[in-house]
Amino acid sequence: MNAQPDKIETADTEPVPPAATPATEARPSRGRRRALMISVPLLLALAGAGAWLFGGRYISTDNAYIHQPMTAISADVSGRVSDVLVTENQQVTAGTPLFRLDPADYKIALSTADAQLAAARLAVEQQRAAYQTAQAQLQAAQNIEDVKSRELKRQQELTDRGIGTQASLDEAMIAFRSAANAVTLAQRQVDAAATALGGDPQVETDSLPSVRAALAARESAARHLEQTEITAATGGTISQIESLNVGQFLAAGTGIAQLVDNSQTWVEANFKETQLADLSPGQPVTIEVDAYPGMELTGTLESFASATGSQFSLIPAQNATGNWVKVVQRVPVRIQITGTPDRPLRDGMSVSVSVDTGHNRLEGLK
Repeated sequence: MNAQPDKIETADTEPVPPAATPATEARPSRGRRRALMISVPLLLALAGAGAWLFGGRYISTDNAYIHQPMTAISADVSGRVSDVLVTENQQVTAGTPLFRLDPADYKIALSTADAQLAAARLAVEQQRAAYQTAQAQLQAAQNIEDVKSRELKRQQELTDRGIGTQASLDEAMIAFRSAANAVTLAQRQVDAAATALGGDPQVETDSLPSVRAALAARESAARHLEQTEITAATGGTISQIESLNVGQFLAAGTGIAQLVDNSQTWVEANFKETQLADLSPGQPVTIEVDAYPGMELTGTLESFASATGSQFSLIPAQNATGNWVKVVQRVPVRIQITGTPDRPLRDGMSVSVSVDTGHNRLEGLK
């Protein structure tokens, strides 16, 4: 008996589509590539145009620095340093003594001025006494003149009556004329004494020119003595004082240290001349200090310099001669810091500033 073969079960399978040829794959791939080549540059151009049109509101520069008032410290008189009373980087207030000069010579000068003032006042008193003496002499001469005048009159009457002699009359006439001359001389002496007192015998002693000159000399000597102690004109930080030593001779006006007033701080930003069109005073400013990353200050644009920075140099550029290359100039712009910084700011620190002009380029095209 023949065995029946087992039935072979076959799984249900989906028909396999025919394999794609290279020609059919290339058509959609090339279409997408062409679309990308057109759309991407277009989108970039639109984005760039939008950024340009809606940009320009903020104008920035990193050519900016912190500024604080700096005063050169010098002596108003010459002398040798006797004491140095402060140290380098010390904080001082207005009126703080910084150093002293040897006052010996200036004390002598003050004593001399005092003596000259006393002599001038004494001379005035002597002139006043001379005036009083001249007045007394004038009064005496006038009295004698009165006597001689009466004597002459009496002799004239006697002569007219034939009692007196001509010789007696002549003697009386000579005596009267001599007395009159004495009065004239005494009057001139009174006038001279009054002139020495400025024409006013009752004038105050210290108001006369000679005494006023002596008073001025005395005041000058006293001032020079006071100036041997050099004090701080304002509050701030003392710098470069370490080069000053006791015994060192200083000439008047020679700068030997610097006083930096830390209470007044502003920013000087050097903007290109091509950036100034949209800048104006009062615009808000954002300030970033290089020394303190992450620290941001606010400020206000205050004013523009009257000339470019190159014009303030010791030797300004001479563009009218020789070869000339055009260089964009920079104009210093003063920015006032608003508020109080959390960290100390030092003169000369580098900062970056960004000014909010309040409008973009699109608004300028309208």
